[in-house]
This record gives sequence, C-alpha cells and structure tokens, in this order.
Amino acid sequence: MAIMTATLHPLNSLYLTQSMKRLPPILIAIAIACLSLLPGWLAPSSAALPDEEAGLVYMPSQFSVAETGDRIEALLEERPLNLFTRIDHAENAASVGKDLAPTQVLIFGNPNAGTPLMQCSRTVAIDLPQKMLVWQDEDGQAWLAYNNPSYLMERHNLTGCESNIEMIGKALHSLAIEAAGG
Repeated sequence: MAIMTATLHPLNSLYLTQSMKRLPPILIAIAIACLSLLPGWLAPSSAALPDEEAGLVYMPSQFSVAETGDRIEALLEERPLNLFTRIDHAENAASVGKDLAPTQVLIFGNPNAGTPLMQCSRTVAIDLPQKMLVWQDEDGQAWLAYNNPSYLMERHNLTGCESNIEMIGKALHSLAIEAAGG
C-alpha cells in the first residue's frame, strides 16, 4: 500500500521525471538554478555538518582551532585522562606541499573507562582511545566533534555497558563544553 501511495504522490520522483520530459531543457535548468539558491536544499552552506546519526557530536567553539586544542589539553591534565597524542593535520599537509584549513585531532583516554567497554565487546577497541576533532570550516568557524558514546554502544553491541557509556558521554560532553567555551 505504501508503494501505491508513494507512486501517486505528486512530488514523487517518477512523477517529476515524467513531467520534466515534457518541459523544455532551458526551463529545467532555470528551475534547478532557482532551487539551488534555497539555503539547505540543493546547495547547503559550506559549514553544513553531517547528520548526528553519523555517530558524532558537534559543537562550535568560541576559540581558534589551536586555542581549542590547547584548552582540551589543559582540561585533560586536570582530569584522570591521558593525552596520547595531538595530530596537526594542517601541519602534516603543509609538509607535503598541500593546503588544509586548521584541523587537529587529540587522542586521549583512561584504561579505567575504556577497559570495561572492551570487556563488553573487543571490537570497540577500534574506536578507542577517545578522540576529539577540532577544525575550521570555510567560514572561519572552529568546530569540535567527538564520537557519540551511544553510537559506539550500538555499533559494537555493548550490552551490559550502559552505565559506562553514560559516564563516558557525560565526561566527553563536559570536556567539549569547557574546551569550546560554551
């Protein structure tokens, strides 16, 4: 029944395709050009972010990429979290003659938090230690992103780890808010 309803809907792609065959090509081009001017439709802004269902939590930062990264580092030192490394992708790109807007990844963790997750499912180790990505978009806005622990729970079928996931989620959220100045 749903297929029949969709087939009869006037905005259905089949309906549009058949209708567009009857339009002169210039009118089709004009229609596409007009639609592309609508924000968020065919031409999303350069700062558009992927859907949060992709497993990431996004947050704008009030600071530059470097300062946001420095703030994350300082906050990690105050908490029982180990900073394993800070990767400057823009610096690495420059070393091979390529341009990249400021982009950094900080990798950190705590075995007291990560080990129970790996005991629930060893495959979660591919997503550990935790990471925070800080980058600058085309409009100059710095952003911070991290893996949503709930997504990791689903991705790796972490049954019996709900309280650990909740604790990690709160810790990451707190860290991100403070680092981004929110």
